[in-house]
Amino acid sequence: MAVRSGKQTTAERQKAPAYGRSETPAHLNAAAEAQRLRDFLRPTVEQHKLILEDVEVRIAGSHRTLHVVVDLPDDGAEGVSLDTISEVSQSVSNALDNDPGDDGRPYNLEVSSPGVSRPLTEPRHWRRNVGRLVDVKLVDGEVLEGRLIAAEEQSISLTPLLTVKKGTKPKFGEDREIPYDQIRKGTVQVEFTHADAEESGGDND
Repeated sequence: MAVRSGKQTTAERQKAPAYGRSETPAHLNAAAEAQRLRDFLRPTVEQHKLILEDVEVRIAGSHRTLHVVVDLPDDGAEGVSLDTISEVSQSVSNALDNDPGDDGRPYNLEVSSPGVSRPLTEPRHWRRNVGRLVDVKLVDGEVLEGRLIAAEEQSISLTPLLTVKKGTKPKFGEDREIPYDQIRKGTVQVEFTHADAEESGGDND
């Protein structure tokens, strides 16, 4: 993750609008500012052939922390390189320095790529995690845990993990295809064993 700071100048303080002194709750100001910055920074990020995944704004008094998350648009197991993060951070910083909608308050800029804990909300998120163990909550309330074996444009394919006795090796059931519109939430599970140590059948007594 790259971190940069921005400081307001005397001239900026003089021209800063009343927004910086608003009595509106900080979380409401933060939400509006985050949405504005998503629209403003998207072209800058796309110049690096990346996707602007999200912008988070945290406000503490007169200070702001801007967290920008970028991701690769294509498939692939590898994430965004540190060199690319550094380049994007410089570009985003330059854009913010010339932001006509900014109110002049100082800020810290953090630029990073998504971590494993991010929700799986786009087909490309699922594609990048094929082969991993995922937790899937369906709109009908059913909860599945299993091995993600495919991610297409309209659906995923999952090999469900079956419930077994504590201390026994995991077992998997029959593959299931699940349309995206039936998925309420999906997340990647942290594993402490290798996939080749798992068994899809056999006796576990």
